[in-house]
Amino acid sequence: MTPQPTPSPAPRPDRTAEAIETVFRIESPRIIAGVTRVVRDVGIAEELAQDALVAALERWPRDGVPDNPGAWLMATARNRAVDLVRRRENYARKLAEIGRDLSAVSPPEEPADPDDIDDDLLRLVFTACHPVLSTEARTALTLRLLGGLTTAEIARAFLVPEPTVAQRIVRAKRTLATKNIAFEVPYGPDREARLGSVLDVIYLVFNEGYAATAGDDWLRPSLCEDALRLARVLSALMPKEPEVHGLTALLEFQASRTAARTGPSGEPVLLKDQNRARWNRMLIARGVAALGRAEATSSGAPGPYLLQAAIAACHAHAYTYEETDWPRIATLYGLLAARTPSPVVELNRAVAVSMAEGPEAALPLIDALRGDPALRDYHLLPSVRGDLLARLGRTAEARAEFERAASLTRNERERELLLRRAAQQS
Repeated sequence: MTPQPTPSPAPRPDRTAEAIETVFRIESPRIIAGVTRVVRDVGIAEELAQDALVAALERWPRDGVPDNPGAWLMATARNRAVDLVRRRENYARKLAEIGRDLSAVSPPEEPADPDDIDDDLLRLVFTACHPVLSTEARTALTLRLLGGLTTAEIARAFLVPEPTVAQRIVRAKRTLATKNIAFEVPYGPDREARLGSVLDVIYLVFNEGYAATAGDDWLRPSLCEDALRLARVLSALMPKEPEVHGLTALLEFQASRTAARTGPSGEPVLLKDQNRARWNRMLIARGVAALGRAEATSSGAPGPYLLQAAIAACHAHAYTYEETDWPRIATLYGLLAARTPSPVVELNRAVAVSMAEGPEAALPLIDALRGDPALRDYHLLPSVRGDLLARLGRTAEARAEFERAASLTRNERERELLLRRAAQQS
């Protein structure tokens, strides 16, 4: 039975609706996860969670907000899930597959064990990021189920039509159902492979918020916040996974710079020009703590996210741009390149080498990347090369590189910055 709300003076309807939406956005991942354990279908679980939200919108303005709104929503959704299972003609067969009796899936009078909910949430994370789905589908489904974003919000964040996002989400749910993807946390090699997919999706979401690939805004802070929240949740659910802590540390460090990364009109501010007094020291402290957990749980060679977190820590510990430990950053990028070879990693290593040893040492490294097909239309390659040429006094060549970079980027703020840099070469 659904716990009844404790009677209390009814707040204004508009405030009650706002409170319900806030609670639901926070609690919906756990509700969907708990219901998925019963119905074994994330699409149906999301619908039942939405049904619980509708019930709250109908009852709470009249009866008052319950003492434990999250537990109320969970119990309501799970009650409806059990009713649905009861109505199914193949209920007995479903029970045999699940291997439990009805009492095991019926919602308790009191809130479920938090550890069980966390286990379900972890299963939901791995399900939403299953490799059977495309990267775009994983990202959309993760933001929908775990980030609590609406289809319109996801579409707006990635600058794609809303129907496109809706189709991706529907197809992702259908794929998981038709391929009978197990609602579980895999183990052994499968777990390592799937965990990489989970971390990559969270990282992709954060990066899109940190430096938008297109549009009029340089930053989308809400995406950064959603990704960081997911990383923190995953870190709590998987305390013995160093790469999870490494990703969390990396995002904490990166997020600490947000306030300093744009000027009064929203224009990008480069790292060397940022006012580091505006960096969030609390987030830096959280990053240091997460990096410590990553190092404490790591055995053998460090993983890519731990290495990237260590690089970000070098920037965080430098109170001025000039104090940055560029030799260590170059070394860490060398380790990262050996661990996960990538032309983008090599590009970043070249930047670090230019700061540690001078632009003359880095220019050959950049030139070696110019023929790489993966970087053919990557605007940061001519941008970095333009910076090196400018430092070498080769202004005409630098101007051409900045102009090429401006022509390749799809972000208006970044295009303006690159054109300004091109105009400065005289």
